[in-house]
Parts: sequence; structure tokens; C-alpha cells
Amino acid sequence: MCREEFANFGSGHYENELYPYALEMKAMLERSPEFVIDAPPTGRRVLFFTLVGLTMAGMIWLSVHALSVGGFSPGDLLLVVLFALTLPWLVIGFWNATIGLIIMRFARDPVAAVTPAAGRGSDHEPIVTSTAVLVCVRSEPPERVIRHIAPIIDGLVKHGVAEQFHIYVLSDTGDLAHAAIESRHFAEFANIWRRHIPITYRRREINTGFKAGNIRDFCDRWGDQHDFALVLDADSLMTADAVLRLVRVMQATPRLGILQSLVVGMPSTSAFARVFQFGMRLGMRSYTIGSAWWQGDCGPYWGHNALIRIAPFMMHCHLPVLGKGALIEGFVLSHDQVEAVLMRRAGYEVRVLPEEGASFEQNPPTLTEFIQRDLRWCQGNMQYWHFLVMPGLKPVSRYQLAFALLMFLGSPGWIGLLVFGSLAVAIAGSGQVFIRPVPGFTVFCLVLLMWFAPKIATVIDVLMRPALRKSFGGGVRFVASVITETIFFLMLAPIMWFAHTIFLARLLSGRSIAWGVQVRDDHRVPWSLAARQLWPHTLLGASTLGLLALTVPSAIPYALFVAGGPLLSIPLAVITASRALGPAMVRIGLGRLPEETAPPREMAALGLPAVKLAAGPRA
Repeated sequence: MCREEFANFGSGHYENELYPYALEMKAMLERSPEFVIDAPPTGRRVLFFTLVGLTMAGMIWLSVHALSVGGFSPGDLLLVVLFALTLPWLVIGFWNATIGLIIMRFARDPVAAVTPAAGRGSDHEPIVTSTAVLVCVRSEPPERVIRHIAPIIDGLVKHGVAEQFHIYVLSDTGDLAHAAIESRHFAEFANIWRRHIPITYRRREINTGFKAGNIRDFCDRWGDQHDFALVLDADSLMTADAVLRLVRVMQATPRLGILQSLVVGMPSTSAFARVFQFGMRLGMRSYTIGSAWWQGDCGPYWGHNALIRIAPFMMHCHLPVLGKGALIEGFVLSHDQVEAVLMRRAGYEVRVLPEEGASFEQNPPTLTEFIQRDLRWCQGNMQYWHFLVMPGLKPVSRYQLAFALLMFLGSPGWIGLLVFGSLAVAIAGSGQVFIRPVPGFTVFCLVLLMWFAPKIATVIDVLMRPALRKSFGGGVRFVASVITETIFFLMLAPIMWFAHTIFLARLLSGRSIAWGVQVRDDHRVPWSLAARQLWPHTLLGASTLGLLALTVPSAIPYALFVAGGPLLSIPLAVITASRALGPAMVRIGLGRLPEETAPPREMAALGLPAVKLAAGPRA
């Protein structure tokens, strides 16, 4: 057993006077008729997968028809198989977005339409349960972590409910010098708030099980003292109102095991993060509402900015250590979705609350950091193969694990289409018809439509709501931002496909990536670093377009959609990390988020440079 140091700062051992009453209330609710899981949306699921299946079948038929010029060769079959590999992510995203748009435009209360539990627990409902706020850190600047926690605590104090909460800073910091600084800062922080809320700091010397093990250690030590746990990452920020909303909904829904908030990016002065999270903001809500409509009680868990019910989590969500025979042995890395399916297997609901503007995270500030984070997720998701055959899982839970795999396995399909499609066109030559024009162009347009469907849905919704449009900086700025993000996304997506493809090949050869510390602050990317990491991308783009230029120049405009991003990946990485570009975008309102127009109190307290710049000379 390893020696671990931990210190309880603040009010010492936490004894909540209302805790016995919370248990009594829980028992009463469990005896009531409301203690049932909301009926699963079986009809919705049948309809959804029927639409998905028919759409995929239609797309595959169109591709076969387009390619069968003068027969159907083994090469044509290869292209169709590769295309089919890319379809699940495209088609499911399209129908999620379409359903989401319909609900956003026509439902009286879109959130309640997809998450019935959202209607329970009014704003005036007393907080009678005990909630642990878990802040998971690893070699993070303690000052920044404190800046993110303090506004939440202040809001809880102002609401008069702080005594129902306990802050736990769960550190996996390995460096002793950094740990000493960390310990001192959190001791001072706890001392400041000791009369209002207890704050416990604990550091593990050996981070067994990574983040999942960090939370498991909390459960073993203090889990029986609390009803719920709010899981936060070091970069998480939530408004106090959002925290209380989660607690009240879960308090009023005894069979709710995990309640995930809709996490969006914080305003940033990094050009890369700014454009990326603007695009995520466009696609996230329509996609999440649409998926919640049919997933229902088998919702997502993203590992942070979410509330979990501790008792069933401790009992049913313990993760195994993967032994020999697993693609990636050892501890489960991408723990969140596995914990969600285990919670659902135990009979508890997992829901998402698709409300924007109250739950935030920081996104990687550069392309190189973004790729590193995505590859860590790719590595973790590849462990899901082991859980696909786990006994007792709900069908939708198995789908979620498979879909998480396809999120990365579709990337080799896209790269294969680029490479083998370009070779097939080059071999056929400019004097020969390689593809039927009408069905081929139809497939091309449908792919683009499905690709952008989640963002198109939200763009339509924003443009039809004057107040929401104004919060994005007005119609002109919003449309300019949409155009900028569209070009950016067309470049970024194939860069990530190729990064995934290379990494998956390395995984198959036994090579993996370290689960390292994230760099969250804005920083430049030197040309040398960009070239060292992205030269394979440049080679792919240049060789593909060069081949087509020599053989069939008319195919270049189509190939640019996949080859253009890799070709320009090095300058894209450097330029989007420029210290001048990001602030300039903030000043002119490009990529503006509603939180820059009207920041929540908790965000205003952070003093983010992007918020100050967006406010202009008055800030």
C-alpha cells in the first residue's frame, strides 16, 4: 500500500445537520409511486434507427450506382466499403440535428421534451441532500483552479446553501515541488472560506487508475458521507444556479444516476480555440437535443460538469483492469461512457440536461495540443471493444460504445477514400468516365449536407431568434463567423482523420501515447514544431493533389475538400496560434459567444481577457 498525504482544511470532519432528513426524504420518495424510471422511448428509437438504416442504404446504393460505369470492379467495391465505414457518424449526426432543430423550433419547452426530469425540482425547492464537489487536478496551476472554484462557492454562499456542499480537491500531482505549492495555495483558500464551506485537499502519490481511480479513492474515503458528487475538471466552470439546478433535479428523481450538463467552451483569445468552440457551439445543442430525444434514459456522460448519485456509482460502476487479450491492457482510460453504461445496467437513468450558458470548459489553444488530446481520447475509446460484449448492457448502451469506436474508426475510411479514390481517378485518366456525374454529385452534396447538418440546424435557430442572434454579436458578425468556421472545419476535419489513421496504425503495432498534462494557456507554435508533427499530413495532401494535377486536373476541386486541410496543416497550426490573431478576432467580434456579450456573474469574476476585450474600452 502506498503512502498518501492528505489534509482536511476548513471545518474538519463534515457533519451535515440535514443529512438524516435527506435519507428520510429519499426513503419516502422510494416508497412513492413516482419512484419509477420514465418509460423508455422505444418507439422513438425504432423510428430513429429506421431512418438511419434507410438513409445509409440509400447512400450506399447511390455510391454503387455512381461507380458502376462499365461494370463494378473490386476497386469499386473497396471504395464503397470505405464509404460505408464513414456513414454511421454522418447519418446519425444528420438525423440527430434534424430532430433537434424540429424540437428547438416547435417544442414549447425543448429541454423538458427530451429530459422529463428537467420539469422536476423547482427553483424554490430546498436543498436537503449533501453534495460533494470533486475538483480533479494534476499538475495544474493552483491559482487558476482556485479562480474557477471560488465563483461557484461564492454563488452557493449567496444562495444560502453552502452548508449542503463540500469541496474536495483531488490531486494526482506527481512533482513534489509543485505539490508543495499546490498544498499551500489550497490551505490558504480553505482558510478563507472555512466559515462557509468545508474544503478538503488530498493528494495521491501514485495515481492508480488515473482520473477514474482518483474518483474511486474519494468514494472509498468519503463517499458514504454524501448523496451526490459533482465532478469537475481543473478547467471546469459552472454557475451556482446550474449546480443547484442539477442537484434539485436529481433530488426530485430518485432513479436518476447521472445527470450531465451541456458543456460549452469558455471565451478565448486563442484563434484556434475561438473558431473551434464557435463551431462546437453551433453543433452541440441541436445534436444533443436530437440524440436525447431518442436515447432518453441511456444518455451520455462526459466525465465532468456532471452530477452522479454516489451510492449506485460506488456499488455498480467499479471499472475492471483490462488484462491480456484486450487491445490496450491496464486501467480504463476513457472511463466516463463505461461508467454511464454500468449505471444504466444497474437500473438507474443517465440523462443530459441540454441547457446552454451555465456549464463551461477550456478547449486546447492550439492545433498541436488539440491533436494530442484527441489521440488520448482515441486510445481510451479503443478499449471499448472489451465492453461491447459485457452481459446485461442495454441495447442503446452497446450502441453508445460502438458509436464511440466509430468516431475514430471512420477516419481511416475517409483517408482510404482520398488515397484509393485519387489512384482510381488517376488510373482511369481524363479521357475516361470514372463516375456517373449525377449520382456522384448527389452523393457529394448529401455528404456535405450531413457533415454540416448539426451546425446548419443551430444557425437556422439563431437567425430566427433576434435576442439570440444579438448575443452572438448580431447578424453580420454571426454570418461572418459561420463562414470562417466552415472554412476552418473543412481544413481541420481531414487533418484529424489522418492523425487518427496514423495513431490507430501505431496502436495495432503496440505503440501508445502517454496520458500527459494538458497545456491550457495560449502559446505560439513554432514552425519547427508544426513541421515535425504535421509533415506526414503535408506529404499526403501534396502527393494526392500533385497526382491529380498530373492526370485529371478537373478532379482537384473535389479532392481539396479532403486533401486541402492536410496540405495546409503546418501554416494552419502556426497562424491559429498567433498571439495577435486571436485578440484581433475578439475585437472585431469574429467567433463571438453569448458569454462575451453578457457573461454570467461567475465568468465575469474570472476576468478572462476575451471577455474584457469583447467589452471594449469600458472593461
